[in-house]
Amino acid sequence: MSESDFRDGPGGHPDQNALLTGRAVFTEAYAVIPRDVMRDIVTSNLPHWQNTRAWIVARPMSGFSETFAQYVMEVAPGGGSSRPEPDPQGEAVLFVLSGALDLVIDDNKAGIARGDYAFVGPGVRWSVFNSPDSDHPARFVWIRKRYQPVHGISTPESFVLNEAEVVPEEMNDSGGAWLTTLFVDPDDIRHDMHVNIVTFEPGGTIPFMETHVMEHGIYVLEGKAAYRLNRDWVELEQGDFVWLRAFCPQACYAGGPGRFRYLLYKDVNRHPELGIASQ
Repeated sequence: MSESDFRDGPGGHPDQNALLTGRAVFTEAYAVIPRDVMRDIVTSNLPHWQNTRAWIVARPMSGFSETFAQYVMEVAPGGGSSRPEPDPQGEAVLFVLSGALDLVIDDNKAGIARGDYAFVGPGVRWSVFNSPDSDHPARFVWIRKRYQPVHGISTPESFVLNEAEVVPEEMNDSGGAWLTTLFVDPDDIRHDMHVNIVTFEPGGTIPFMETHVMEHGIYVLEGKAAYRLNRDWVELEQGDFVWLRAFCPQACYAGGPGRFRYLLYKDVNRHPELGIASQ
């Protein structure tokens, strides 16, 4: 994944001669928010963030995301926030797409750049800024979840890793065509969400209609593929976002010509709530 993959980023605006057709889909079971609808006019400004704009691609609401919110953030030089998270129980994953940022977690400062993954534990103080001396905006995916504490189980600590530091695991005897980069031990019950990177080499597949209780958010990092969502096949490419409701059947065929990679959110390691949670 080269820096040039993200040089255009989201944003911009089509001219009046552009076709009105597109790939955006919103259904009862899934939604596809392609990169070409993440335009300047749909950005959000956020409290206590400076020189920053956000594309909010998922938020808890009836009939859509139930467990998480997800943003694509663009921070101009000198921008950022010393009070980014408004929810005192909020936890976060930041994954840097391009540029560089200064991240401080509980007074521990780290410079993060493309490919860096930061987990911010629930209720932890943090801040993030793009240096005023930078020549470019920094872009990152921000996933937020309200942590579900469990009596007798400690909360997970914060950490920063680069994806290159984690050896991907082969999935399903795929011969290396389907890999998952795990930033958290799946058996670590303290974590109530996993955010992984899934990689398919050309010809790789999810070879069955995967159907499960976990909700998904998918942000495509690289390449293109055909993805099965409930009853439909859709084409996805770098910069697209997909939300899948719990139990939405899914499969994937990555025909190439290059790798297909995405950042995957799922809720894990907790009992389902009994009854309908209030929104």
